[in-house]
Amino acid sequence: MTELSFIHRYEPAADPSRPPLLLLHGTGGDENDLLGLGRMISPGSALLSPRGKILENGMPRFFRRLAEGVFDEEDVRFRANELADFVAEARKAYGLEAPIAVGFSNGANIAAAMLMLRPETLAGAALLRAIVPLSQAPDVDLAGKRVLMISGAMDPIIPAENAKRLAASLSACGAEVQHEILPSGHNLSQTDLQLLARWFAE
Repeated sequence: MTELSFIHRYEPAADPSRPPLLLLHGTGGDENDLLGLGRMISPGSALLSPRGKILENGMPRFFRRLAEGVFDEEDVRFRANELADFVAEARKAYGLEAPIAVGFSNGANIAAAMLMLRPETLAGAALLRAIVPLSQAPDVDLAGKRVLMISGAMDPIIPAENAKRLAASLSACGAEVQHEILPSGHNLSQTDLQLLARWFAE
């Protein structure tokens, strides 16, 4: 593992035709959490999986929050830029194209923030259980970027209206957004995996 600004895991591509994935874990996860998911949904892709630098009660996250669903937006901005800088370092170190982010929960929220603040960092994103990361979305051009959002209709953490607002906001910036709402809660289901694999296969 090359020394970069985030603790991370890197797996080189077995199939160079597949896009590299930036795997972003949820609260309490780490750099190992989503490697299996990445291998499953886009076999052969290079995998870059950093560990969030914020600790909340000992659990890694990608940015601070003030309460459940209430984000420290100044920190969101700072951390999104810090993570985008890490991706630029890693691309240089490992010779990668712009990756597609695959984020779960807190990881999906930082990926959405990066799309809004540093759009050049990502080729697209799969946002699993995401909510609006910034109350004022910056005016940004996301034309040509594919975004898959998967929300759970029974998710106790994420209000359905908030997820829809994020999808609408990304669409308004020109991203090609596919928003799927599953009859599930906050955790990922088999259907999530099938949707992800199908989206990557396209």
